[in-house]
Amino acid sequence: MKRLLVIGIGAGDPEQLTVQAVKALNRADLFFLLDKGAGASALLDLRRAICERYVEDRAYRVVEARLPERARDVADYAASVAALNAAKQALFERLIDEAMADGECGAFLVWGDPSLYDSTLRILDAIIAGGRHAIEYEVIPGISSVQALTARHRVPLNRIGGAVQITSGRRLAQSGMPDGVDDLVVLLDAQDAYARLLGQGLEIFWGAYLGTADEILIAGPLDEVAERIRDTRQRAREAHGWIMDTYLLRRREG
Repeated sequence: MKRLLVIGIGAGDPEQLTVQAVKALNRADLFFLLDKGAGASALLDLRRAICERYVEDRAYRVVEARLPERARDVADYAASVAALNAAKQALFERLIDEAMADGECGAFLVWGDPSLYDSTLRILDAIIAGGRHAIEYEVIPGISSVQALTARHRVPLNRIGGAVQITSGRRLAQSGMPDGVDDLVVLLDAQDAYARLLGQGLEIFWGAYLGTADEILIAGPLDEVAERIRDTRQRAREAHGWIMDTYLLRRREG
């Protein structure tokens, strides 16, 4: 049996790792560090730094691989995601088969929390369901970008007696602000969908590169700061080659 740990490593600050996560790092014989390309090398560098910082004086191996990319500008978004996850599954199976011996423990270091906006758990479940590999895995939660965002802006995620909805920038662009929702968290809005919601009495709490030295925070009435966010986001993406941002939209009371 091969054992895997899926470890949430926080939104960007190495000090966001929990005690449980640090203990899990020290159980692993090897770490799978998956590369999203030259433009996102900082994400890979952080994973290396976490291993160097928290793994105690013991031998471990690092297995690096390039992640497949999703086909862009296609009509069927769901089909492109399904194809991407199938390619990831094939990569994961090859890595587990070639790099791990029976009885060893491997670890995937997942940005934020493994339950939010990440496909690792679905992919591992599909591998297990396929029956070709004898593996079991454990999930160690991490600080999500949503938690990091609200902490940095010093705002609660929900209001008394209220609900919170989490969505993607793509869905917000398609459907707008959902009816009956007063607090909406939006992840990875490449289309600047918030700019379509002016005049609706909304506030926005926006953050990019949360927890890193490049962190950017902007907050205020959406009508007043939307253009500033759009310009800042564009410049940051051009400067770094990548961006991960999150924001909270909130209807103003009254």
